[in-house]
Amino acid sequence: MFEEFRKFETTIADRPFVVETGKMAQLASGSALVRYGETEILCTATMSDKPREGIDFFPLSIDFEEKLYSVGKIPGSFMRREGKASEKAVLCARVIDRPIRPLFPKDMRNDVNITCTIMSVDPDCLPEITAMMGVSVVLSISNIPWAGPIAGVSVGLVDGKFVINPTLEERQKSEMAVTVASTEDLIAMIEAGANEIDNDTMFDAIMFAHKENQRLVEFVKGIQAEIGKEKIEFLSSDPAPEMFEAVKEFAIDMVKAALDTDDKRVRDERLSPVYTAVHEKFDEVYPEETEKLDDCLYKLQKYVVRRWLLDEGKRVDGRGLDDMRPLNAEIDLLSRVHGSGMFTRGQTQVLTVTTLGTIGDAQELDGIDEQTQKRYIHHYNFPSFSVGETKPSRGPGRREIGHGALAERALLPVIPSVEEFPYTIRLVSEVLSSNGSTSQASICGSTLSLMAAGVPIKAPVAGISCGLVTEGDRFITMVDIQGLEDFFGDMDFKVGGTKKGITAIQMDTKVHGLTPEIVKEAFEKTYKARCKILDEVMLPVIPEPRKELSKYAPKMLTTKIDPDKIGDVIGKQGKVIQKICAECDVKIDIDDDGSVFIASTDLDACHKALNIIETIVNDPEVGAIYKGVVTRLMSFGAFVEIAPGKEGMVHISHLDVKRTEKVEDVVNVGDEIIVEVLPMDDQGRLNLSRRNALMKVEGLVPENDLNDEKPRKPRRDNDRRGGGRNNRK
Repeated sequence: MFEEFRKFETTIADRPFVVETGKMAQLASGSALVRYGETEILCTATMSDKPREGIDFFPLSIDFEEKLYSVGKIPGSFMRREGKASEKAVLCARVIDRPIRPLFPKDMRNDVNITCTIMSVDPDCLPEITAMMGVSVVLSISNIPWAGPIAGVSVGLVDGKFVINPTLEERQKSEMAVTVASTEDLIAMIEAGANEIDNDTMFDAIMFAHKENQRLVEFVKGIQAEIGKEKIEFLSSDPAPEMFEAVKEFAIDMVKAALDTDDKRVRDERLSPVYTAVHEKFDEVYPEETEKLDDCLYKLQKYVVRRWLLDEGKRVDGRGLDDMRPLNAEIDLLSRVHGSGMFTRGQTQVLTVTTLGTIGDAQELDGIDEQTQKRYIHHYNFPSFSVGETKPSRGPGRREIGHGALAERALLPVIPSVEEFPYTIRLVSEVLSSNGSTSQASICGSTLSLMAAGVPIKAPVAGISCGLVTEGDRFITMVDIQGLEDFFGDMDFKVGGTKKGITAIQMDTKVHGLTPEIVKEAFEKTYKARCKILDEVMLPVIPEPRKELSKYAPKMLTTKIDPDKIGDVIGKQGKVIQKICAECDVKIDIDDDGSVFIASTDLDACHKALNIIETIVNDPEVGAIYKGVVTRLMSFGAFVEIAPGKEGMVHISHLDVKRTEKVEDVVNVGDEIIVEVLPMDDQGRLNLSRRNALMKVEGLVPENDLNDEKPRKPRRDNDRRGGGRNNRK
């Protein structure tokens, strides 16, 4: 029996937010069509009947399905259908995942799938924010165990004022783009990009969003109270308490001894015999649950790390709570790349390589938002050897895409505009060794690489993470968390920024959320840490961007031409521009507004191409000297091409410093000759003089005065440019 159709309404930022249930996808555990403005998304939630066997994690998957019909587009692929999820879709799914995952039971192993099908997109109403609200609704009304609801909004800073869910026009003017998700009383997730915003302003923006979220949580709770289903029971994966206590009593001292080191390899080597000893001791005691002994040991490691922090203020590697691991920065590690920088923090090491390309190398995007191109691209690779494993590479996963996007967001505010630096910029961060905070190391390594490549960034950026351990109302934060503190802690609060302010935030929690006090303390600690990284580690290596590019990087010249002249430069079927590129060995990109970008590793070649283009689009200056190619001969003179598509005539009287009887006596088709530009005739045609050029350049003197006459006006019946009567016969 299908549910009754219900409709629930509220407003967010003065725009209607509508939830419709009981109409679509009713076989799902929870479903709703969510409308925000004219953005419309079908959200569904389903759960498997039985837990998945052989796993030690909660198998939650979120699909953010971008349908190009939602923006009136037909996919550009050969099959004309949507392919794998775009990077933007992956990032939207991660934004939804992070606030909802901690609210599921940690001991549940049933598969849960969330699907957000984007059916219509209003540019003023972000689909990821709409989907997050829809997911909260469908999980709340479903029978799936979940401790929500949550709510999420974005906040911008426009003309000095905070704006909830800014419109497209407001987003283009905003100094920040901050997404905040909240539970009834805690901050569950923060994702931010900002233009060097100070801590206090960022904190106020988060609290501004949090207040709106609390109102929206009450709205979702009202829907849940009316139509929510009873949550089902599930089979817990946790080991029995008596099993854990037995393993704890037997192995706790061995675990403490194994964990008490700052070297991940030593720790792993010490833990291996502990696992062996526990299995030898308890396999016969728990013959039906031997796989849960590993769960007990995991929980025991977590117990030890957290007790050390909470009771003794002790970190696994012996550091103080605000101390960072040993830091190191290097540049110029690779010979022929355009720029390289490596940042090392303890056993975390990331090498970033910068490659500069032409504007035509920018990435084309085929998505549901207004962005169609990227000229700054950041890729992040996390090979298995970085953690000592032997898995084959299968390309970037969701984690790699997310970390690359975070580093990209952190550096974007300092990347020079295309007018200042007319290049496409690609950064690739290669994680060489990982023991926590690789995404923040990639921010630091990328800053080094950009400056080494000569990219005139506005300010250097550093990244650092802050961790958290809570117990009741108690909490302890620590700077620069390593792997174990991330695994066993309650928070990974990543902040990237300059000394002036924040450029990016990504906050993950394993608890239901954070109090404002924790957020404020994390901001203070990360600011001090990143200033120290910049002043003591990065800037002593390279204090500012280099003034010169690598000799292997393309050199770029730009100019602006009349858009009406673009066709002259391109030529019929592209023949003119292809000829310029081949002759000068350059690459040329032309925008619709008339911006021309000329690139080559040889700067002289760029100047040569630029001169040709300027000759094509501008009337040559009288008296200027050019080298041209003879294209055809007439009885009265020779036609010479001084630039592709730009042709003028050298009258026979101006072919040489001596009298010329026949044109063929002096030049032939294909000859390269120098010519001087003469005033145009009364029909606006280009006249040239080889005689004057020879006199100026080579210092030749005319033999007599006969050559001093002005160019003779040719008879129209012989002038192919004139189209005389004889030619028309």
